[in-house]
Amino acid sequence: MPKSTTADDSPTPVRYALRFPEAGTHYVEVEAEVPTDGRPALELFMATWTPGSYLIREFSRHVEAVSARDPEGTPLPVRKVRKNRWRVESSGHDRVIVSYRVYGREMGVQTNWIDASFALINGAPTFLTPADSPPRPHEVSLELHPDWSRSITGLPDAPGGTPHRYVAENYDILVDSPIYAGNPDVYEFEVDGIPHLLVNEGEAGIWDGPRSARDVETIVRTQRDFWGSLPYDRYVFFNLLTGSGGGLEHRNSTVLMSSRWATRSRASYLNWLYLVSHEYFHTWNVKRLRPVELGPFDYENEVHTRSLWVAEGITSYYDRLFVRRAGLCSVKELLAGDPPRAGSGDDRPKNDIQRLHENPGRLVHRLEESSFDAWIKLYRRDENSANTSISYYTKGAVVAFLLDAEIRRATDDARSLDDVMRLTFERYAGDVGFSSEQFLAVVAEVAGVDLAPWFERALRSTEELDYGPALDWLGLRFAPIEGPKAPEDGSTADPEKGWIGLDTKIDGGRLVVSAVKRETPGFDAGFNVGDEILAIGELRVPPDGFKKRVGQYPPGETVSVLIARREQLMRLDAILAAEPPDRFRIEADPDATDEQVARRSRWLGD
Repeated sequence: MPKSTTADDSPTPVRYALRFPEAGTHYVEVEAEVPTDGRPALELFMATWTPGSYLIREFSRHVEAVSARDPEGTPLPVRKVRKNRWRVESSGHDRVIVSYRVYGREMGVQTNWIDASFALINGAPTFLTPADSPPRPHEVSLELHPDWSRSITGLPDAPGGTPHRYVAENYDILVDSPIYAGNPDVYEFEVDGIPHLLVNEGEAGIWDGPRSARDVETIVRTQRDFWGSLPYDRYVFFNLLTGSGGGLEHRNSTVLMSSRWATRSRASYLNWLYLVSHEYFHTWNVKRLRPVELGPFDYENEVHTRSLWVAEGITSYYDRLFVRRAGLCSVKELLAGDPPRAGSGDDRPKNDIQRLHENPGRLVHRLEESSFDAWIKLYRRDENSANTSISYYTKGAVVAFLLDAEIRRATDDARSLDDVMRLTFERYAGDVGFSSEQFLAVVAEVAGVDLAPWFERALRSTEELDYGPALDWLGLRFAPIEGPKAPEDGSTADPEKGWIGLDTKIDGGRLVVSAVKRETPGFDAGFNVGDEILAIGELRVPPDGFKKRVGQYPPGETVSVLIARREQLMRLDAILAAEPPDRFRIEADPDATDEQVARRSRWLGD
């Protein structure tokens, strides 16, 4: 079968033109010139998911008006043959021109956003490409909306110097290279002679751009020192200050979403620094060092692996640790965990151990199983998820912390998880990938001891984890549980407050149960998600005062709660308990020995 090639006998590129004539309607118009390789018919596909986010997202649902023509402009037959595939009759032409529109109004790091102010174009939800085709370059040119001044991407410029024209070596790189267009504030710095860009969309005179750029550079330098070098020739931090959240890693860029107000609050800014550190660490751990199952990519089907606790959990452990090693947070802030997020209902920071023990699902769901189930559980949470599942981010980070301490103990602080990551990268980075067995073998090699029983408990069982050895080695402890404080005037302390353990929300002015966790008085009393809470006893409960009202009763008292369930009134009797104490706040042990303090300093990189 004849192949479409260029003059140097390399495969002819797929060439895309992106136009935004009516960006305010959230559409991008795509025209693709696609080589046929001499085939009488060409099948094009769109990815159903994007690497780094393990959920079938059905991107093709936003594609419309697919048509094709030959190079002279004569229409060609197009027929949709699968949910994400189209068949084009090429009629013997060496290339066909395919046109379609993509709707983009989902403010997420995996998806497209297009409006009059800016556009974020991700590869997976945008580009149709030939199925069963040999690897070939993909070129992208943009015709910017008249109100936009700039386009930025991690892709290199295409030859010829035409503005807003880029080239990807293959489809994998195209998918892995988001494109921004708009009017951003851009801050550039160099590390080892390599340019880095912080691209801020939406500063609005509120976000502190210079400060954020300085701190990003510090994180880059700290992680460069850890790994030894930078594995790219350019890097872009896309920082979209849209009020949304999240991040997604790419080979030489990342997309971050936050609030433009985040630099004005220490808690919010710390969360942003942790996000930057997390996504940037993926430059090595995931984008170049990956579980073997995650490549080559199958963009149309779920790809299961039991090693996302390595990819995401270990990254979640290091993200905050590197912010500390960079000198951007205090030891106290590191140990406290993630600051509370606005609207989360939390009023104090929480570390990963605290978050893990809030979920009864830890006694049901194994860590490796959590990784394997990512496609059906992590991104499809519901009101019962806390009872049935755990996050490989959260428990993975806890296991990484314990593993780091275990290696340090076994080698008398001569080796650590740092050495495991660098040695694994040296052996398995690139196209190789590592199996679960290979990663655990590297750990055993570095630690010099057989950790198989340890991993059996941590990865493949639902047994509670043992935190004592790690805390002792690093001179840490769980903070003592504080009881009710007696008033300074010597009068009697307030009585202990009752607790029912229900999660609630206000929905249209109604107080509604949003989650019922196991091992709580609310669960035992038979509450259901969706129940509307009306009264306790004969007194109506204000929608915003349920927790306070429950706290007026002592633990052990039975309260009769009037609810409406699918419009039927009924009463549920709940025996209140005392709210479980926060047993897992971590702090430096004030009685730590000099040796423990020294170990902790080495761990922190002080």
